[in-house]
Order: sequence, then structure tokens, then C-alpha cells
Amino acid sequence: MKNEREELILQFNFCILLDRVRHILSMAFEFRLVKKDKNSGARLGDIHTSHGQVRTPAFMPVGSQASIKSLTPEELSEIGVELISCNTYHLMLRPGPEVIRKLGGLHRFMHWDRSILTDSGGFQVYSLAELRDVSEAGVKFRSHLDGSEFFLGPEEAIRVQESLGSDVAMCLDECTSYPATHEYAHNSMKLTTTWARRCKKAKRSQNQALFGIVQGGTYPDLREQSTKDIVGIGFDGYAIGGLSLGEDKALTRRILEHTISFLPEGAPRYLMGVGTPEDLIESIKLGVDLFDCVLPTRNARNGMLFTRFGKIAIKNAQFKDDPSPIDPGCNCYTCRNYSRAYIRHLFLAKEILAFRLNTTHNLYFYMCVIEEVRRAIEESRPIERVLSGVRDVQ
Repeated sequence: MKNEREELILQFNFCILLDRVRHILSMAFEFRLVKKDKNSGARLGDIHTSHGQVRTPAFMPVGSQASIKSLTPEELSEIGVELISCNTYHLMLRPGPEVIRKLGGLHRFMHWDRSILTDSGGFQVYSLAELRDVSEAGVKFRSHLDGSEFFLGPEEAIRVQESLGSDVAMCLDECTSYPATHEYAHNSMKLTTTWARRCKKAKRSQNQALFGIVQGGTYPDLREQSTKDIVGIGFDGYAIGGLSLGEDKALTRRILEHTISFLPEGAPRYLMGVGTPEDLIESIKLGVDLFDCVLPTRNARNGMLFTRFGKIAIKNAQFKDDPSPIDPGCNCYTCRNYSRAYIRHLFLAKEILAFRLNTTHNLYFYMCVIEEVRRAIEESRPIERVLSGVRDVQ
């Protein structure tokens, strides 16, 4: 028994070593701009990481805890997901970056062989930590799990993400709250820039891309300055943070369009935390390449489902004996096999299968929207027609 255990440990360690060798020898991060739309800012692109290709525009399901809630990695691959987002804050608290590093890195830990982007944890510190103390050094905060104290600075954020082994790491930033005064937004922006410089200096991994984050609140002058400062430092890609925090959508669009005008064409552009299908298409028209949002998976767990006719609440009584699929035009596993009546029954009974089937459908819907947008750009068709005729199901 002892010899068998030792042999298994040796095999496991050899697999980890082989993965690391492949990781080192494989292609490092690269972005290639494939096509620009003549009638808008929309772009087609390719991102290459050591874990494969990501076609842009792309949507990243959010797996904060190294898991897209209720789905397996194999199911995500079948849906067409090429890139997921995981979170430094959550994984730093539990199980800890050293545990993941010792077990071969995040890809092996969660059995996902495609690309991973890790957020720095700045937004979660802003939104979840009950007590936090922000200074130029970093952020002291108490865990939302047990109240224990942690410190997260730029160097720590990079060190944790390098231990996780993600394909794309994010700089630590201070997410500017909304509403915020010009003075507050200015100071927050300056802190984000200072942290970005330290993040780049702390970076050691040659095979992990690093994205800078633009802040500046809802003030055009601060967005311009922040973008120029972050681009001046030089990163593999650029994220636009601090939007969709409660401001009017028209204001979001104006700030986004203004910010993008100062970003380089030769690097991917990532709009953080924005995610209705309509928001995706409007932002792609402005030139955004990457998105992440909890909306499709969270809505799935709440029984809100996306269809080509609009959103439906599956708990509604009208679906009690409805034999049709969620969306008759959808080819996802859920719609091919289950009725609205059955899914409603599962949801009201609080069966876990309801979460799985709903999440499968919502993410498939998002992947189809993105795929159709890519096809429209390739064929020089107006991308806004992808969602034409969408209406709410009564």
C-alpha cells in the first residue's frame, strides 16, 4: 500500500512538472487584430495564451472560487467557452494561493485546460470587506468569511496571481465608488496609477500577461488622464473599470466611448463587470474586446432566463404546464431535452438540477450572441441586428 501511494505521488509530481515544461515552452500571450468594422468601432481579434486561442469579442463566465457555479469544465467547453475569469480575493482567502500552487496551479486544480484571467481582488475588497483601510501601501481588510485580517498590496496581488498561474493577471486598482466627487475620483485614480507601476515592476512571470486598469469615475478629464498614464506604463492589455456601478447607461456609454478613444488599437480592451446582451453589443460597437459578468449565471440561479424573445421568469404560473423548451430556437442541452414546465417544477422545488439546466441555457445563449456578433463583423453586417426583435415574454 505504501509503495502504491509513493508511486501515485511520483506520477502526480511528474504530471505537474510536465505541465510546467509545456507552459514554459508554449506560446506566450499575443493579441492579433483581425478585422475592424467599417461602420463602427467593432473589432475581430485573436488572443493566444499558453492554453489556446481566445477569439474576440469574447465573454468570460465568472468563476470567482475556481468554479462556474453548477457546471463542470467539460460542460463549459461544450458550450463554447474559451476564457473564464477567477478571483484573487476569494482564492487568496480560501484555499490560499500556496495550496493551489503546490497542486499544480489553477488550471490543474480546477481541471480547466483553456485560458484563465484572474482579477486582482480590488473590486471584492471594495464591495465585500466589512472593514478596510486603504493607503498607498495597499489595503488592509478583514475577510468576509471569518473576520481575519489580510493585506493586499500591488506586490502581493502579483505574487498571488503568479502562484495561481493564470494566463492573464490584473493590476491592483482602487475601484472608484459612484457617486464620487471629482477630488475623490482624482485621488483614487492617482493611487491606481501608482499601484499599476508597482505591479509591473513586481511582475516576474514571463508567460503571464498583465493588464492595466483605467479608472477616473465618471469624469472625462480623469478618464483621459488615467488612460494616458496607464498606457504610458505599458501593459499587454487594458481594462476599463469603475463603470456600471449605478450610473445611468447613457453616461456609461459616453465615458466608455471617451476612454476607448485613448486606448491603443494593438492591445485587447476589457470592460469589467458589464454584461446584459444589449450592453455587450453596444460596447462591442465602441471597440471593446473582452467582457465578464455574473449576470447570466446569477440570473440562472434566480430563475431569470435569456431568450431571443427577451427574459422570462421561469417561476411564473403561465409555465406550469408549458411543454415547450425555454427558447424554441435554442439548441442548448437544456432546450433540446427539457420543458418549461419541468424546469419550473425543479426551480420551485429548489432542486439543484434547476440551477444546472438554467445556467447551461443562459451561458449558451451568451455564447451564441457573441458568436453571431463575430460572424456579423466578419461579414460586414450591422451587429445591432443580432438582437433585433427582442422583446419581453409576458
